[in-house]
Amino acid sequence: MATVIFSALGQVVGGPVGAALGALVGRQVDGAVLSGGTREGPRLRDLALTTSGYGEPVPRCFGRMRVGGSIIWAADLRETRATHGGGKGRPAQTTFSYAASFAVALSSRPLAGLGRIWADGSLLRGAAGDLKAGGQLRFHAGHGDQLPDPLIAAAEDPDACPAFRGLAYVVFEDLPLGDFGNRLPALSFEVFGPETALDLSLLVDEPSAPPAPAVPLTGLAGLMQEGPAAELLGLLGRLVPYACDVTTDPLRLRSAPGAARPLPEAAAPGAGRQEEGGQGWGGLGGSAAVVRRQGGAAVVPLGALQYHDVERDYQAGLQRAPRQPGAGQPGVLSAPLAMAAPVARQWVAAAAQREVWAARSLVWRTAVIDPQLMPGAIARVPGEPGLWRVAEWEWQAAGVELTLSRLPDPALAAALDAPDGGADPGRGALARDQAAGPTTLAAFELPWEGPAGRAAGSLYVAAASAAAGWSGAALYAVDRDGGLELIGSSGRRPATLGTAVDALPPASSLLPDRASQVTVALLGPDTVLAEATGVRLAQGANRALLGDEIIQFARAEPLGAGRWQLSGLLRGRGGTEAAAAGHAVGERFVLLDDSLLVLDGTLAATADRIAAIGLVDPEPVTSAVALRGIGARPLAPVHPRARALADGALALSWTRRARGAWRWADEADVPLHEEAERYAVELGAGAVPLARWEVGAPALTLSAETVRQLRGPWRGAPLQVRQLGAAGPSWPTLLIYLD
Repeated sequence: MATVIFSALGQVVGGPVGAALGALVGRQVDGAVLSGGTREGPRLRDLALTTSGYGEPVPRCFGRMRVGGSIIWAADLRETRATHGGGKGRPAQTTFSYAASFAVALSSRPLAGLGRIWADGSLLRGAAGDLKAGGQLRFHAGHGDQLPDPLIAAAEDPDACPAFRGLAYVVFEDLPLGDFGNRLPALSFEVFGPETALDLSLLVDEPSAPPAPAVPLTGLAGLMQEGPAAELLGLLGRLVPYACDVTTDPLRLRSAPGAARPLPEAAAPGAGRQEEGGQGWGGLGGSAAVVRRQGGAAVVPLGALQYHDVERDYQAGLQRAPRQPGAGQPGVLSAPLAMAAPVARQWVAAAAQREVWAARSLVWRTAVIDPQLMPGAIARVPGEPGLWRVAEWEWQAAGVELTLSRLPDPALAAALDAPDGGADPGRGALARDQAAGPTTLAAFELPWEGPAGRAAGSLYVAAASAAAGWSGAALYAVDRDGGLELIGSSGRRPATLGTAVDALPPASSLLPDRASQVTVALLGPDTVLAEATGVRLAQGANRALLGDEIIQFARAEPLGAGRWQLSGLLRGRGGTEAAAAGHAVGERFVLLDDSLLVLDGTLAATADRIAAIGLVDPEPVTSAVALRGIGARPLAPVHPRARALADGALALSWTRRARGAWRWADEADVPLHEEAERYAVELGAGAVPLARWEVGAPALTLSAETVRQLRGPWRGAPLQVRQLGAAGPSWPTLLIYLD
């Protein structure tokens, strides 16, 4: 269009010379606009990483836990440019991929190990330590002698590079971001503390202090402390009965004491109990007075515990306590604890029962001071059944006022400490931890489908793996020197690949093959083959490449262990009837469906071998390109006819077929799709024919003299015909045996 416009303008301005110059300029404009240039795909405009702010707390992790982490260092994104396709007037496509290198802090105390990693809810690292994406991962446990990470040391000033001692962190190096929308994914990490059994005293222990008494957290898998220890201790105080000793330095925690101490008895005559509001104190000789106080509507009972369920990848779980009688709406306690559902149900049920009993309280006023009756101590109240715990201790002018809360009956407490096996954790959408495996590759051409289909000579690639965690592979063209040139990616969807367990017998492509059957072993044991009706077969369903022959199958019977028996066959589809007689055990099987990758471009059109490199492939996996040129070569002629004439001559004829014309819809002659119509009639089946004739029509008549001369030395030799094309001759078609 620009050529016409500029030529007309030049004609107006400068006559014939101006028209010629205008046409030249217009052709350059058309070439710039319409030629097969290079098209660039989407590209990130902002290469800045998401950063974390100063002052964000890094949690202390104990036992098994799942944490989000905080980014503490990041490098610039690395951009990689790749150009695919192009040639023969088609534009090349330039794509951009990005990789990130960054460090994430996990715990402000040392860790023993790193487990799974989730990225946007999917597993990025499995339980076996396998990274399910490219790049490298390094874990630093956080000990006091750890060295700087080599990547951070190379990027920063070596003299000022932090080692982050005392901080457990991981470093991602060149993590590909393509699967996450070219952004940093939301990461979470499974971490393991050095403890084999958790103890509440870990929260308050100091390195210089003597060992604290054990307060075991039975059944707890892990916990996380993000704020002050007092907050977490206060939360755990509702779930775990423990005593806090503030008379020592540092603070000491201990389990509920075993021996109960009796409270001082009233000694003076007339001393005794008073109702609530009474002001009486016993004499200095050890007399005492007690005021009863019953908890009521002000008490909010514990009704449920929200926790991290270890059986559901640490997702939030909720276990409810049996409903207790009394007023008040049950409350929900959210705790950064990792445990199983039976443990959580047992903990919340026992805590709720303890709170119901603890709502019954007594205030005991005494002038006798017993240093053992400190908060947390267990006491027996004269005239009251059961055991009581000292909740508060208050010094007053006339003596000491003790507030005591009722403890559950010992038999009931033992029953509450038993795990609840009937707890249901519920179902969760858990990420599947599937290991990656080596890549299996097959590369081939297919017959041309016609003007509405792919270009002739397109290269098809089938890539898969027997491992369910296979995530695709990068594809390369192998040059003559063994070098690799990137031409694309296989994608994550595996193709249906396998091998033949037995050899398929020869059969004609002219009729359905109802007698033959073949067993194939598929690469993936979970892969399923479907059956097809005659109508669907006519529409192209269930096409497969077996060896070098394209077949279709109507029935597929599973035999177990990934084996399938195929029958109801259509043979030699797409002009591959010449390969129907050469099958062998172990030859490749490829289902021709939409899981195949089509590679265009100059490299794909000229390469004789294709290589694939997957995530766990130690070396490139290569495949020779099968059926090379089948999409461009003419098809073998059909309907051969030979007729002896009265004078002894031999009249030969045949019918031409056309590439891409698989359906005879209009009953007209099929298109030629070649530069000229030419045929070669050859005598003999060897690579070098005994005699050869070229004709421009689908017929040839050999004179009687020629027939007589040929029968002499070569009686019984076959006469064959091939159609000639720009990409080479077709497969031969037998016309007659010379006799």
